[in-house]
Amino acid sequence: MDNYILITVYGAEQICASCVGAPGAKDTYEWLQAAIGRKYTDDNISYEYIDIEQPPDNEKHQEWAGRILDDEYFYPLVLINGEIVAEGIPRLKSIYRELDKNGAVVQT
Repeated sequence: MDNYILITVYGAEQICASCVGAPGAKDTYEWLQAAIGRKYTDDNISYEYIDIEQPPDNEKHQEWAGRILDDEYFYPLVLINGEIVAEGIPRLKSIYRELDKNGAVVQT
């Protein structure tokens, strides 16, 4: 197995005020899984969705959720291995670029 890649999506049930007309964070999370799964093998890619209104009892997740709730970032906020790659409405191009940098394997 190559490098382990963790994709984390922070969001909430309510759509971000700046993202009117965009899909919800949970829909974005599911869309990302499908889009990434069509391009890359998922042997070394894991996903997690974190509800910013009820983050798990984990300091890292609670810190990110707090920063989003304090309007420092828009949600959904997408991180790959802890690095921000998208906020608000994600763009696949930037996500794919980061996946390539992290050793994601393109399907053949």
